[in-house]
Amino acid sequence: GLPVTREPFAGIGSRLGIPESEVLERLQRLMSEGVIRRFRARIDQRKVGILANALVAWHVPRDRTKDAGARLARCPGVTHCYERRPVPGRWDYTHYTVHHARSRQDVTAEVKRCAEMSGLYEYTIIFSTEELKRVPAVRVGENGGELQ
Repeated sequence: GLPVTREPFAGIGSRLGIPESEVLERLQRLMSEGVIRRFRARIDQRKVGILANALVAWHVPRDRTKDAGARLARCPGVTHCYERRPVPGRWDYTHYTVHHARSRQDVTAEVKRCAEMSGLYEYTIIFSTEELKRVPAVRVGENGGELQ
């Protein structure tokens, strides 16, 4: 991880005996060569006060599926939005959004606003009860190979 400082790359450079600009140049080169695919921050949500996380499953009428994903993705606060096939008669939800907020009440209010914006009112909110180990998402292709 990076040190939590105003200039983390300067600190890394200092430890390596090189200027910050060289650290940044090396990182850029590794990214352009494909050695580093992504570079991003992971925030400890609980430390910044985000205590409520929820997956919302949306029941979308068949005649609305074409635009539902775009409408849901535009809702403020939606961090992930995707569509899956339903299990007819057992689980008829087709669209899913993920929400994070300081409290369950805040998530619930946000989801209600999203329902109003999208015109979709059949949904269920599933709150997480604990944070498990985060594992990077890996997509598997048809032949079993990993996709990027």
